Amino acid sequence: MKIFIQKRLFIVALAFSVQNFAQNNSFNIVSFGAVGDSTTVCTKAFQTAIDSCAATGGGEVIIPKGIFIIGTVHLKSNIHLQINAGAVLKGSTNLNDYEVFIPDTPYKPVHKGMFFTENAENITISGEGKIDGNGDNFFELDKAKKIEWGGTQYTRQQQHFREVQRGIGDGPVTPKDRPYQMFVFSNCKRVTIKDITITTAPFWCMHFADCDAVHVTGIRLWNSMLAPNADGVDINSCTNVIIDNCDIRAGDDAIAITGFNHHFEIPGFHHLRHASENILINNCNLQSASSGIRIGFLDQNSVRNIHVSNVNITNSTRGIGIFVRDEGSLENITFDNISIETQLRTGDWWGNGEPIHISAVRGKDSVKLGQIKHVIFSNIICKGENGMIVYGSDESIIEDVSFNHIRFELTDSKLNDIAAGGNVDLRGASIQQQLFKRDIPGLLIQYAKDVRINDFELSWTGTRMQYFTNGIEAVNFENLRISEFKGGASPINKSAYKIYAMDGKGFTTDDKKNIMLKNVE
Repeated sequence: MKIFIQKRLFIVALAFSVQNFAQNNSFNIVSFGAVGDSTTVCTKAFQTAIDSCAATGGGEVIIPKGIFIIGTVHLKSNIHLQINAGAVLKGSTNLNDYEVFIPDTPYKPVHKGMFFTENAENITISGEGKIDGNGDNFFELDKAKKIEWGGTQYTRQQQHFREVQRGIGDGPVTPKDRPYQMFVFSNCKRVTIKDITITTAPFWCMHFADCDAVHVTGIRLWNSMLAPNADGVDINSCTNVIIDNCDIRAGDDAIAITGFNHHFEIPGFHHLRHASENILINNCNLQSASSGIRIGFLDQNSVRNIHVSNVNITNSTRGIGIFVRDEGSLENITFDNISIETQLRTGDWWGNGEPIHISAVRGKDSVKLGQIKHVIFSNIICKGENGMIVYGSDESIIEDVSFNHIRFELTDSKLNDIAAGGNVDLRGASIQQQLFKRDIPGLLIQYAKDVRINDFELSWTGTRMQYFTNGIEAVNFENLRISEFKGGASPINKSAYKIYAMDGKGFTTDDKKNIMLKNVE
């Protein structure tokens, strides 16, 4: 009996000790003076709670039910930020509540966003609550943003390209001075963001720079579809990243993956200049007025080992975009079980209705241009208002691209007549013609080597314009193999071909009819 009583007392003492430890390492921001009345700015109280938690070695910082207004706060190592059901962290509408970041370069100072965390590890943000960037306060919501980069002089519609005839059209709206990235994690390890709801970021929403072991899972990230630069999740020079089971809706790219980009002197870049690699994107629903998924751009570093599966991309201006514009190369990229729906839009959005866009053209002078290679698309179902494009250049040949089991319905657009159709969008390039008119095949291949197309079904629905032409068009290529291509040229264009190939060698196909070969070996 004595042993039993001692054992029971030990268990009770242990339970009390664990409970006491949990209480001592759980920090409710209300206990530090935060007031959830949707009016009081609670930045200082919130930061004090974080600092106090970190001083004990870490633990939970609790956001209880209420609406808490904050500016810039800094998370620390070993912090679990728990946002309870009914809790809202809301960005201040006063720009002065956000810390100022002064770049090393001549760029003007900017304001940091709500969360700025660097040189930390073991950080989690989770819960059933919400983080609201209050982004609508930092835009002129009744004024459409004009096209600036790339110009319109070479487009089919010239000054009427993407013209907004009344109101704001499809956006984007015009930004005012605003906080920059809503979340920054810079040079951090083991970061987890899960289950929370995030809305209306005023700029990029979630930015990971120079991080290792990042997991973004189960979040609902709904930015305004009218807000420019309001990306969903941006991955820069990061390794070992998983994004899964998320619903991301963004005015700009829903998910963007790049290497170090020297053109942006903004909070979050440590200039470590290593590759982005080992990144998995699974089981997500994505929407974007730009690209659903963008990989690469003006990157000095490589991006490699990117694998995307079981993803829906809908209501987007461009589905998947893969870009080389600088010395960083992109390689080992796969897409499997993807559904894509794209459309043309008015206004200054990048992309022109392509479900899949791959391009390698110069965006910076005096560098050796990087390369795109080893890209596989499998089991893709597309519906879009422009053709797919693989667009290399003579100094950067795109290599080893496979299209396996593709279903593509190319449909007419109400904007084809007056605003947007019959053009290619290569913006981000330094070439003179970044936006330019061109005949549109179902799939355009240019300056590419070792391209394989197997079981590709192309249909045309309601297309009215003569600039819709060939089924597959290839120019300046080496080793192109096409098998089981079902479909043909645009029904509206009687002079077009099922397959049109020019200036290439190593061409093979099992098709025999309606093929045009010019200077092909």
